[in-house]
Amino acid sequence: MSKTIERHGLNRDIIAMEPVHIPISDILDLHTFQPREIPDLLMDYFSACVEADIFSVRIIHGKGTGILKKRIHGLLKRNPMIKSFTDAPPEAGGWGATLVELKQR
Repeated sequence: MSKTIERHGLNRDIIAMEPVHIPISDILDLHTFQPREIPDLLMDYFSACVEADIFSVRIIHGKGTGILKKRIHGLLKRNPMIKSFTDAPPEAGGWGATLVELKQR
């Protein structure tokens, strides 16, 4: 089953918002998203995952300084859809990724 959610991005030459379709899978790479997009993205993405019977998701936030990772973990702690989350093992991205378990319906 192929499901997508839309990401709205601003083109510098065009003032209108253009949707970008994101395939729903068990991996969400945040490298192409602006920090302000992430809270709504996570809610929408997790909802789409549950609809698609995907309950384990790997979020790739990157290693960097750890600021984005801390923000993601803060959002996950407050999200009622989250059963649990933990740092990914080294073979799945280590501290540059977080494994999330979603609550089943």
